[in-house]
Amino acid sequence: MDRRGPDDRGDLPGGYRRDAPDYVPGGFRRGDIDVRSYDDVRRARREYNENGRLIIREPGRVIVRDDDRYFLRHDETERFRLLDRDARIERRGRDTVTIIDRPGGYQVFTVVDDDGRLLRRYRRGPDGREVVLIDNSYAGPPRSIQQDVVVLPPPDIRIPRDRYVVEAERADQGAIYEALTAPPVAPVERRYTLDQVRYSPTLRARMRSVDIDTITFDTGSWEVTPDQAQRLATIAAAINQAIQNNPQEVFLIEGYTDAVGADVDNLSLSDRRAQSVAEVLTRDFKVPPENLTTQGYGEQYLKVNTQSASRENRRVTVRRITPLIQQQQAQQQPPQPQQR
Repeated sequence: MDRRGPDDRGDLPGGYRRDAPDYVPGGFRRGDIDVRSYDDVRRARREYNENGRLIIREPGRVIVRDDDRYFLRHDETERFRLLDRDARIERRGRDTVTIIDRPGGYQVFTVVDDDGRLLRRYRRGPDGREVVLIDNSYAGPPRSIQQDVVVLPPPDIRIPRDRYVVEAERADQGAIYEALTAPPVAPVERRYTLDQVRYSPTLRARMRSVDIDTITFDTGSWEVTPDQAQRLATIAAAINQAIQNNPQEVFLIEGYTDAVGADVDNLSLSDRRAQSVAEVLTRDFKVPPENLTTQGYGEQYLKVNTQSASRENRRVTVRRITPLIQQQQAQQQPPQPQQR
């Protein structure tokens, strides 16, 4: 079944047009995960012009420039294949399903459409019961990224700044756990898709966050070194405790860069940093991978307002987004999205 609306231009080269340049069923090549450095990324990068928009395809990522803004979409299954080399990939009609086995007889399914857009992520238990963690398709046919930008008034923050954005280096596990389980700081009137959360800063701002300032990165690198990986222990403990209390929790790992370099490079690099931290949380601290999702924002939202190189700006943030994407799932009908 073709989910695309009649006026949807799509964001990826080719879309459903199988004769278009570099068409890949499921949106991304499986071998794209083998890049080792940012030089590899640059060498593999390809650019296209589609309907007046610049489309940049690189290993595991597609970057779209539209109205002088850049948006990034990544391969939703890459992290799972890196964590489980035995992951199974199946084609079901026009959808691609990646299946990984988890401890205790559980399986995790990630379903993407023909363009690589995430549709659903769910967990199936040994008894066959399925629990949907992310339903990114409930609001209707896929739209362009620009149409997923939701504009809301900035929330009125009535708690101390250090409780709204918790700095992990100065906080104990209790303060981190509080920030990662707290309700929204402003009313959330309806349920949103994951894509709307990703591309809408005033929507994300309704949830508290933890700035993982214990992890920084070398220039041009997304590697989390072993000594820095151990600094994620407190964050991981808080996330695992929250998931133990509610197995449907979803946390967004956000990557950022400093202001040095090209916008495209920074956006791609920040997304890879977010994914690297998510991988470490699972590999080293047993955080269930299905309860995490990632997104890079490049040099947006600098922590230190400088255009110079800044290790503090090369960072990762985590926030709970469960109330934004799962609110009243059983009762709500898909709303008409608020668009910009």
